Amino acid sequence: MAKLVLGCIADDFTGATDLANNLVRAGMRVVQTIGVPAGPLDADVDAVVVALKSRTIAPAEAIAQSLDALRWLQAQGAQQIYFKYCSTFDSTAQGNIGPVTEALMDALQCDFTIATPAFPDNKRTVFKGYLFAGDVLLNESGMQNHPLTPMTDPNLVRVLQAQCTRKVGLIDHAVVARGTDAIDARIAQLKAEGVSIAIVDAVSNDDLLRMGPALAKLPLLTAGSGVAIGLPANFGLAPSSQASALPKAGGKTAVVSGSCSLATNRQVLDFIQRGGAAMAIDPLRIAAGVDVAAEVLAWAAPLIDKGSVLVYSTAEAGAVKSVQGRLGVEEAGAMVERTIAAIARGLVERGVHQLVVAGGETSGACVQALGIAQMQIGPQIDSGVPWCHARCDAAPEAGLHITLKSGNFGSDDFFTKAFTVLA
Repeated sequence: MAKLVLGCIADDFTGATDLANNLVRAGMRVVQTIGVPAGPLDADVDAVVVALKSRTIAPAEAIAQSLDALRWLQAQGAQQIYFKYCSTFDSTAQGNIGPVTEALMDALQCDFTIATPAFPDNKRTVFKGYLFAGDVLLNESGMQNHPLTPMTDPNLVRVLQAQCTRKVGLIDHAVVARGTDAIDARIAQLKAEGVSIAIVDAVSNDDLLRMGPALAKLPLLTAGSGVAIGLPANFGLAPSSQASALPKAGGKTAVVSGSCSLATNRQVLDFIQRGGAAMAIDPLRIAAGVDVAAEVLAWAAPLIDKGSVLVYSTAEAGAVKSVQGRLGVEEAGAMVERTIAAIARGLVERGVHQLVVAGGETSGACVQALGIAQMQIGPQIDSGVPWCHARCDAAPEAGLHITLKSGNFGSDDFFTKAFTVLA
């Protein structure tokens, strides 16, 4: 058994695979667990990512789940802990990034950590503490319309300070550009000033790689997935194709999507324009008591023998707000997630063994409905999105190749391109 060097806690399921993907690309063998395992680790890996569904739940419950994950990772011998959140830093006004970070710091008796969602490969950059999505500030990117966690302030120091009792500071780009020694000196300066958490600027992968050695001695890191590219080298690991090897893929193909992001809207449209078979879910019909899952599965059954099908609840922001106004924000989201999860399981039971799932909350619901306990991380499809392989009680013999795509990630042709990676 390899010695577990990095233990990771992710606040949603797509974010977990996003992080695992970057670790694998940098040379780590990685397993992702769905929730906290009941028993000890049974895998020869360098890192484990524990995937929680804690981004939008009550802060107290998010803290409890995260501490449970921490205790399990410590019992497996993890040398460093990584709390992973979204590259859009999104959370509710009450947390959960700040409260979970401080709870982990308390548990680890950690007097300083960093925070940065920067992921330049997916056009998430931080400069002077401000988060950019592509060429625009976060609050102009569409995230201001997120149905659960709208982000209206791009200043990460301000956003995180509102969630923390500890003082939050900044390690700006002028420091990062000078390298590890300069970052070390800035950390010492901030600690002397009473700062316990520092937002760190990064506008390129070079910045993340410069950051890596400076983070080696910190017991806790908090970040999006970008920081991961600079960590394996701290443990003497280098990129290797063997780290991403998966069993051979087979079976039918399908896509289910519950994301309402601009990127996923484009992906749905691209799939349909290419002539793909697609069916939209109407939340109001679900609320009216119609068995929408059964309808969709009856529609899909004859089509999955011919090619990929897409089932989606994706909609533009105005339509989402209209449905939320009628049903309530939480109920509208949970209702759609339950329906898509039932559809995903039904598709796998009907022979779909290559499944794309889009949307963080949707991914969480689907892996739970499929009875997936852990996933082996494989090759990347697009930045932040790998294929995985899982034992699955809905497909006990062949297992399931599955990818969990964050709503904001992936090229417009992602739903078509994904299956070519496994061909």
